[in-house]
Amino acid sequence: MHSKTDAIQSSVEALRYPWENHPGPDQVVEVMPGVLWVRLKLPFRLNHVNIYLLADGDGWAMVDSGFGNEESIAAWTALFEGPLAHVKITQLIVTHSHPDHVGLAGWIVERFNCPLQMSQVEYLQSVYHQNRGTEERRNAQRLFFRRHGMDENLTDKLLGRGQDYLKRVSILPPSYRRISHGDEISIGTRRFKVITGGGHALDQVMLYCAADKLFLAADQVLSKISPNVSVWAVEPDQNSLGEYLASLASLTTTLPYDVLVLPGHGVPFYGLKTRIKQLADHHEERCRLIADACRETSKTSKELVPVVFHKHVLDVHQMGFAAGELIAHVNYMLVEGRLTAEEADGVLRFTTT
Repeated sequence: MHSKTDAIQSSVEALRYPWENHPGPDQVVEVMPGVLWVRLKLPFRLNHVNIYLLADGDGWAMVDSGFGNEESIAAWTALFEGPLAHVKITQLIVTHSHPDHVGLAGWIVERFNCPLQMSQVEYLQSVYHQNRGTEERRNAQRLFFRRHGMDENLTDKLLGRGQDYLKRVSILPPSYRRISHGDEISIGTRRFKVITGGGHALDQVMLYCAADKLFLAADQVLSKISPNVSVWAVEPDQNSLGEYLASLASLTTTLPYDVLVLPGHGVPFYGLKTRIKQLADHHEERCRLIADACRETSKTSKELVPVVFHKHVLDVHQMGFAAGELIAHVNYMLVEGRLTAEEADGVLRFTTT
């Protein structure tokens, strides 16, 4: 039998979406006084990114900038000539180095002559992505995919169209201001604590305002989809899934139940701890699928992709993400002692311990 307290607690933890409808391309939604929500289109299956504006004295601080293409510039231009006509951007905070978030940082900074704020690792990662197309790096990527059982043909495809999106950024501002985990920053009348976490990105910035119970989660906790957590050739043994799960566990202990979560994609929501448990359970389920598949015979990462992504038809862009995500689970399971790896003819095969 459940007590009344249990019922109240579970209702506090329940996932709720106060805005079922997102802003249209020429709309701005006020989610609370001094907090605006804008949504820009993306040319992928994940077809949008959320941008938030926070009241900052006589202007507004922008959190993330959008994708570096002509369509995003046109969308911002229409907003700055329409519903945001009187808005001056005082500072740009970019949560992480992915092109849908940092892509237009240079354009925004130049237009408003405002400072860029990022974590150091994410700024340097953005510089890396901007200059990553060297032959040495392509060869490293080729060897990485081959080691995980991808054939020459698939590897060529992944190195072609599959990686193009990373370069879709305006020229990055040559300087930035560093924000770090544990910092307290003032934006207008609000005080935000800076929280950073790994997994989806290396050191993604999240912002928490205790007074308003407001949490800007970037892509660390999304409302209805699971953020991509991958491993890439630059750090082939990275335990990015371990870092991600540690970040989720830390958010669960640090933040209260009733924060309003503003995610980088999807819609704002309540029920952070419930959502975090769903995300952790989702990754554990994938680990179980991998463990079952590797129990009788050893498998390569390529052979394991359809085991985990059996419900998906993957194009080249998504296949790159699926491979990176699969390898993240394998690396995590190696660290946890749930798999062992053997290398033969330059290809890794995994067996359940």
